Amino acid sequence: MKITGVDTFLVDVPLQTPVSPYQSRYICSTSTGALLIRMETDAGIIGWGETPQRLSFQNATSFTDEEADYFRPILLGKDPTDISALYADWGIEEPYLQSLVEMACWDILGKQAGLPLHRLLGGLYRERVEVTCCMGIRGPEEAATISKHYVDLGFSTLKTKAGRSPEEDLAMVRAIREATGDRLNLRIDPNMGYTPEVALQLARDLEPYDLQYFEQPMHKDLLQESAEIRQQTTTPLALNESVTTMENVRKILELDAAQYLLPDTYQCGGIWAVKLVGEVAASAGVPCIFHCAHDLGLRTATMLHMAASSPNFPLANDCTYYSLENDIICEPFEIKEGTIAVPTKPGLGVEIDEAMLKRYLVKSSVK
Repeated sequence: MKITGVDTFLVDVPLQTPVSPYQSRYICSTSTGALLIRMETDAGIIGWGETPQRLSFQNATSFTDEEADYFRPILLGKDPTDISALYADWGIEEPYLQSLVEMACWDILGKQAGLPLHRLLGGLYRERVEVTCCMGIRGPEEAATISKHYVDLGFSTLKTKAGRSPEEDLAMVRAIREATGDRLNLRIDPNMGYTPEVALQLARDLEPYDLQYFEQPMHKDLLQESAEIRQQTTTPLALNESVTTMENVRKILELDAAQYLLPDTYQCGGIWAVKLVGEVAASAGVPCIFHCAHDLGLRTATMLHMAASSPNFPLANDCTYYSLENDIICEPFEIKEGTIAVPTKPGLGVEIDEAMLKRYLVKSSVK
């Protein structure tokens, strides 16, 4: 089988309240953008991939043309089922771009085999996958109201952005706990916002609020400091931005620098890379959670297949899918009591809705 056609698409789908506006310490989002790739083959099989838009372009109006020109010389004539070769020598330099292509390759392989992706990744371990509800930085009153809303919807886990100031983070956490008690597992994510000294004090101040974990409070390279904080507080520490290469993962595990890891395809380079992170982490007794970067249906499907086939993804996985105005797949996922059913059709198990793709299209490389 050979790749005979490559096109890329930029799309942007509005977010709904209460997720929108989604405020982190450095950006406020009101929509979910994605770069999509469509790969055609001489067997008549088409594969699709997705990577986060905001991490992959500066000028949205020209990006797809540039990337299509980048991908076509690399991909045309390649066998999309040679996924190990993609990692070894196809020469796609950036992990987020490699993950885009690799997802489409898995989609093609699954369709060729007539099997859903989770069957290719180890088989079905769980039929439904638990997901978090997510919230940007909010004032205490808003945080309390939104967290109660999520409890009413049946979610068991809430993740909030944080990192602008320890005082703001503590006030938000306190308000959520007062509003929901122990009905929500609670995570906060400062996105590397703090120095080791501030992170340690905040971790200690958070101890009475029984966080499920405190995610990436410091710069991604401060692994020794993360290990030291773990020894000085009972607040569990999780790492996401640090989880990139297998070399970094080995360092984290050797230092005992995290109680949980949050790998993602765009950071690690693809689905198979995340699978390897999960298995290596399992050997050290460290559970994983699939990270979310505001995902549309293709990346959400990938998360579901990975979690469904991997015992070491036992907790609720990151998700903002419920906040989308709509999706670019034909049958959008339905969240029931904080869980989503795993797709069962071949490949990623979803098909692109051409009308929705056109509706939310920013730019396309199709000639």
